[in-house]
Amino acid sequence: MMQQVAVNRYKQVAAATLTPGELLLALYGGLFRFLRTARQCFENGKRAPGAELCSKAHAIVAELDLALDHDVHPELCANLTGLYGFCLDRLVTASRKGSVEAIDEVIRVLTPLREAWEIAVPEAIKEQGRADAGKKR
Repeated sequence: MMQQVAVNRYKQVAAATLTPGELLLALYGGLFRFLRTARQCFENGKRAPGAELCSKAHAIVAELDLALDHDVHPELCANLTGLYGFCLDRLVTASRKGSVEAIDEVIRVLTPLREAWEIAVPEAIKEQGRADAGKKR
């Protein structure tokens, strides 16, 4: 019990110290972990745990959609909202029907985004570090 409290506290502190980009990568990491595990559950006939994992994946995708700033990049955000809406719909289908195919569609659609963020976020962090170092001079 004490160990779990310590683990939860560590996770809270870690989340509070992440950059927005690192948080985005963490969300995508959790999302894909839930999707892969839900897929395995459905393949093994374990509908209830698979549906619960789809619900967790749904919550992450919904949060990604809510976090979009349509005032800054309206066209990009509109495209992402459409993509996330498609994924949310497929996750509802996956949860209700135990559909591996629906999960595969979400993975197929979101994989290029995840891969792009995995490249862009570290680059942005490096650039920010260079900019911060330049300010100190």
